Amino acid sequence: MKKLLALTILAVAAMPALAADVAVSVTVGDPRFYGRIDVVGYPQPQLVYPEPVIVQPAPAGVVVQPIYVRVPPGHAKDWRKHCKKYKLCGQPVYFVQDTWYTQVYVPEYRAKKGKDKVEKTKPPKVKEPKQD
Repeated sequence: MKKLLALTILAVAAMPALAADVAVSVTVGDPRFYGRIDVVGYPQPQLVYPEPVIVQPAPAGVVVQPIYVRVPPGHAKDWRKHCKKYKLCGQPVYFVQDTWYTQVYVPEYRAKKGKDKVEKTKPPKVKEPKQD
């Protein structure tokens, strides 16, 4: 019984280390992506707010162009809290609507980048072992 308890404790203690080794790569065009997007050459984005949001204004005399971002629900409402994660606190931002991103931007992005093309490959030939 003591061995089982000790093994269980070791297994639970090792779990955070195992979880830390998992890497997930999410990029623009992926429905799970959040962050800055380039809307040049894409249909007009639908916005959460009609005016750009800015947490820290630019210095006097400096003109900063707004950028477009997709953020999880709630981040736009409390942008002051979340802008540091995106490194955009001093930048005016437009928040694109989630439905526009997933239903318009992602399909267009994939079509432009060729990610919807399905490669057709033949399976490798398997050599049958010789029977004597």
